[in-house]
Amino acid sequence: MGKIAFVVHGGAGVILKKNMTPEREARVRSGLYTALITGYELLKNGGSSLDAVSAAIESLENCLEFNAGRGAVFNHIGQHEMDAAIMSGHDLTTGAVAGISGVRNPIRLARAVMEQTPQVLLAGRGAEALAKDLGLPMEPEAYFHSEHRWQQYLEARDQNQIQLDHADDPEQEKKFGTVGAVALDTFGDLAAGVSTGGMTNKKFGRIGDSPIVGAGLYANNKTCAVSATGDGEFFIRGVVSFDISARMAYLGEDLATATDAVIMKKLGEIGGLGGVIAVDCSGNIALPYNCDGMYRGYMDEDGKAVVKIWEE
Repeated sequence: MGKIAFVVHGGAGVILKKNMTPEREARVRSGLYTALITGYELLKNGGSSLDAVSAAIESLENCLEFNAGRGAVFNHIGQHEMDAAIMSGHDLTTGAVAGISGVRNPIRLARAVMEQTPQVLLAGRGAEALAKDLGLPMEPEAYFHSEHRWQQYLEARDQNQIQLDHADDPEQEKKFGTVGAVALDTFGDLAAGVSTGGMTNKKFGRIGDSPIVGAGLYANNKTCAVSATGDGEFFIRGVVSFDISARMAYLGEDLATATDAVIMKKLGEIGGLGGVIAVDCSGNIALPYNCDGMYRGYMDEDGKAVVKIWEE
């Protein structure tokens, strides 16, 4: 049986400890832990990396603490538009959806695009129609409503601002709301996935990096699997996730060197904040971020679950 590895994230940014109540911190850590264990148990029992990534992201989408699925933020007209994607490192197949509403678990629809259509990316009404045709669970707007997100939206709308998940301290705090997972299974196959509700009060059908192959995620069995979270426009411009894989393939860099070069140097040089979780074909993991914190969890070499928010 080959080595397995599993990592999850729930967003990155200027996450200030002074603004995190003990109660909310406990809920965030619990949500990350549940997703981590859900995916890891599948891998440990011989499940595929795609199944582990899908299951963990569904778990995070079902948790109100994260900006994905049920916890998604509101757009400019007080509704929800969600993006998600998943990619197999075995054959580079990918499925992605953008600007969708009403789908309980966007990651399930992204996987359906990958496995049941010849397309890679579907958006809006067409993607929603596919979800209904396939019988995927749909929910009314009320399912995605939380008072915390609604108050964020009202504040952003009244100030005519677009916010990155939240800004409890408007001068300092930003959190980039994306969830994701990466996995290596016993067959040596890598997979990566992401899901997000985007930006509070976003307008004009804005789509970030999450459903963009090479920006928000990438997976290739020859190199690594990457799931990103951060300032989406900069991750698109920097083709961040693919660049990590490319540095490993073309420069011979190891995972730690490649992720540090892209996140700690290149991304910052173009003005971007955020981070990635990554695993290579040997089971090594990396979790670099160039901001104050990143919601993250991984299984260590002793099979122990580790959940972190800041440098701890």
